[in-house]
Amino acid sequence: MNFFESQDRVRKNTFQLVLLFSLAVITLIIMTNLLVMVVFGYINSQQAQEGGDLLQQMDWQTFATIGVGVGVVILVGSLYKIMTLSAGGKAVAESLGGQLIPQDTNDLKQRKLLNVVQEMAIASGTPAPPVYLLTGEEGINAFAAGFTPRDAVIGVTQGTIDHLSRDQLQGVIAHEFSHIFNGDMRLNIRLMGILNGILIIGIIGYYILYSASFSGRGRSSGKGAGGIIALAIGLMVLGFAGTFFGGLIKAAVSRQREYLADASAVQFTRNPDGIAGALKRIGGLEFGSKIKNPGAPEVSHAFFAQGISGFMSSLSATHPPLAKRIKRIDPHWDGKFDTEDKTDRQSNRQGEEQASKKAAMSREELANKMTTILAGAAIADVAKVIDQIGNPSQETINHAHSLIAEMPAVVLAAASEPYGARAIVYSMVLDKGQEVRGQQLQYLQDKADPDVFVLTQKLISEMEKLKIEHRLPLIDIAIPALKQLSLNQYKIFRANLVALIKMDDKVDLMEWSLQKILFNHLDGQFFKLTRTKARYSKLKQLKKETVLVLSVLAHAGNKNENEAKGAFNAAAKTLDFTGLELLARKEISLAVMDRALKKLAMLKPLVKPQFLKACVASIGHDQIISPVEVELFRAFSDVLDCPMPPIKL
Repeated sequence: MNFFESQDRVRKNTFQLVLLFSLAVITLIIMTNLLVMVVFGYINSQQAQEGGDLLQQMDWQTFATIGVGVGVVILVGSLYKIMTLSAGGKAVAESLGGQLIPQDTNDLKQRKLLNVVQEMAIASGTPAPPVYLLTGEEGINAFAAGFTPRDAVIGVTQGTIDHLSRDQLQGVIAHEFSHIFNGDMRLNIRLMGILNGILIIGIIGYYILYSASFSGRGRSSGKGAGGIIALAIGLMVLGFAGTFFGGLIKAAVSRQREYLADASAVQFTRNPDGIAGALKRIGGLEFGSKIKNPGAPEVSHAFFAQGISGFMSSLSATHPPLAKRIKRIDPHWDGKFDTEDKTDRQSNRQGEEQASKKAAMSREELANKMTTILAGAAIADVAKVIDQIGNPSQETINHAHSLIAEMPAVVLAAASEPYGARAIVYSMVLDKGQEVRGQQLQYLQDKADPDVFVLTQKLISEMEKLKIEHRLPLIDIAIPALKQLSLNQYKIFRANLVALIKMDDKVDLMEWSLQKILFNHLDGQFFKLTRTKARYSKLKQLKKETVLVLSVLAHAGNKNENEAKGAFNAAAKTLDFTGLELLARKEISLAVMDRALKKLAMLKPLVKPQFLKACVASIGHDQIISPVEVELFRAFSDVLDCPMPPIKL
């Protein structure tokens, strides 16, 4: 199942979730009505004994009133929880006691974790998500949380970095990246909101009981008070029933997704021993994968492994048994779990040696491997490029590792912290002409943070030496650091960047792409944005927008009009509708392209690859891949929420 099929599956799973939720609500409405009728005598027991029809005896108006009340309570409880989680994965991580790992951490174990996350993010063509550490948690576990890859975070327990080797850690992180790309995170947050609504009935019962017992002190309680206490106890019992239903819903939705994420992790790393080793290590530890935080039950379905245990845990388990997961990955497993800690100095040294060997892979060897995978439609099969989305190969991870290793240490260090990240981005848009550059630097001296301005000046010479293929990975490294800015700092940074780009009275496509990628990932972090909903099931519905964007791409990669027509026609041939004609350069503006991309972002998941394949066909038409084509393609795919792996130039 590829990235787009997974995204579409999540949409269908959302329908399944709504159906299960509706059934649970209906059941709770019926049970609450029966409880009220029994407690307050709405059913005439004597008539029932004499053979009266139960349906005739029921007060349907009261039934409807109670039903609406229960429905409203559940709905309000669900919406409230979803609103509290609107900040994305950050809210989930902090609710579990997670602490953000700074990009410039000196802790070796934390550094190893960030390096693994960074490599996989760059290989996937997406900024590295912020990583939160659950300190004090000895169990091996992890989770990914958020609505989209743009607001995703990864949480990891202390036990995970203490007890796993680099390969095992890579397997766990690959599993979590799979959840990010498969759209499971959004489903998880919706599930948390829905279950909170179901459980709210029991919480109300608890408060009614508490209030009744408190107010009843010192005076005799009559039948009314007794009825209220009985109702409260009954609601608490229904709350237990809600917990039971919630567990069943989580189990129904979660288990198969874990198998899929395990398989994706193996595809991702091409190393089944990594994730299988992590699962075996969990089975061999006394504390396994348990999470002690009291908020763990609410997030249990999002964990890498079963994080909680309790009554009827096997029935409502959100994860398949460890043995079954391991057997699917390693059919020849002997059934023995790993009880030895492999994170001693020798193991760490061996892991680092293996990582160094991977990093030392020659550029020529990487080029040979990457050519057949990522070079474009005319050099390799189009489907292979699109299949890399959300599922990059080990070669791509090695390529990302190599790109990071080639960057100057001073540039990497700067990109990993908020001050340096701003300086890196500013230096990327400085004009080559001395007159305009002088105006830009003067503007920064007046408007930017003084320390950022000084850093920008220091980095100019290093940034000018940077290879063109390092631009996008460097942006991906800088974005997590930029997310740590305050709202006011981000507003200033955003305004400064726009001003620097416009200072030469023109915006070229490289500058537009840089701006689009950055704002696409950062605006949602600082501003309340409306999430894009999928509306269009056929690309033909957006024919005008498709023509415009493909025309931009064709002109960007070809200076000659005839060559641009050839690239455009190559793209048009991949589409299932006709009547497409290349627009002239003068008919295109960046503002119109922005509006076109907003509409294309509303395509349903299974339609998006059709558009992306057309883009790849245009890029590969002349068998020459230019930097501007690569950055435009990355910007287009970012807007469509499709993480595009790095393309070899």
